[in-house]
Amino acid sequence: MLSVAKAEAARSAAEGGIPIGAALFTRDGVLLGSGHNRRVQDDDASMHGETSAFRNAGRQRSYRDTVMVTTLSPCWYCSGLIRQFGIGRVVVGDDVNFLGGQHWAQEHGAELTVVNDAGLIQMMGAFIAESSELWNEDIGAV
Repeated sequence: MLSVAKAEAARSAAEGGIPIGAALFTRDGVLLGSGHNRRVQDDDASMHGETSAFRNAGRQRSYRDTVMVTTLSPCWYCSGLIRQFGIGRVVVGDDVNFLGGQHWAQEHGAELTVVNDAGLIQMMGAFIAESSELWNEDIGAV
């Protein structure tokens, strides 16, 4: 499942955006929707990777049996989305470069798995170092 989110992150980077990707699956591994951070591409501050995947998945009657897979620890905004809709499981590819609200989402019922994939850690670390102003804007640190 992480490979889908990784491909989305690479797609965002190729478009000149922030390299964060996400995908929403059923517990059985069926892809409901995937997406990537599109803040730069769409000039839309709300279009984070998880938001994009969530929107592309379309309406579900319940999210309890879904899995949000994201290349980077979800920020507070995206953690709120996870909490609001009761997404049952979150898989995080990298929480070394950024630690958002994943533990808060876990405290409110989401099962949490952290992978800390070396390639994702390197990719995001390089992006933060090279584009710190854009990164700080993305996480609301400006």
